[in-house]
Amino acid sequence: MKYIVVAVLLACSVALGSAVLQCEHKKPDIPSDWIDMVDPCIRKMRGQIEEELKAAMQYMAMGAHFSKDTINRPGFAKMFFEAASEEREHAIKLIRYLLMRGELTSNVSELIKRNLMPKTTSWTSAVSALKDALNLETTVTKKIREVIKVCEDNPTNYNDYHLVDYLTGDFLDEQYHGQREIAGRVSTLEKLMEKHGALGEFLFDKKILDGAV
Repeated sequence: MKYIVVAVLLACSVALGSAVLQCEHKKPDIPSDWIDMVDPCIRKMRGQIEEELKAAMQYMAMGAHFSKDTINRPGFAKMFFEAASEEREHAIKLIRYLLMRGELTSNVSELIKRNLMPKTTSWTSAVSALKDALNLETTVTKKIREVIKVCEDNPTNYNDYHLVDYLTGDFLDEQYHGQREIAGRVSTLEKLMEKHGALGEFLFDKKILDGAV
């Protein structure tokens, strides 16, 4: 019986060794002329991924705050959790873009190892949270504009037309629409609370939950 066990263990060792050998490949000799993004632009793009993830974490904190039983504003919680998902999706889009352009072949995990903890975790009212959200979106928009500026006007004199068009058409368009939507909600909610106090916030929360605003 002992010899059978030893034989089985030896067979398993050989099999595992073969599997490791089969997984080892030499680095493929692929031409690299197609990888043409310049370093200043790459660094700004990596930084923007971090900004999107930070925004996602901040929105998650907002969603969690308004989900608490002592606050109980399910409409605002839903809105902020959805915003967190959108920011996370933005980060994924930027990662996919860099991969498409031949970047992020190493140190990908460094993009999410940084401190992404939210700056604020509680709010005195939904109005204050909405104002923070508007400031957050404004900051993200400015960061995207900085990426665009670096990628179209940098020391290497290389204008990355495709990336600039992608960020301008997809990201900035969504940012500006989002900012206007939040600003409108701040305006409406402040008017409601001016006349109805806490009841105004309660009613507005129901409107958000029902998709009416």
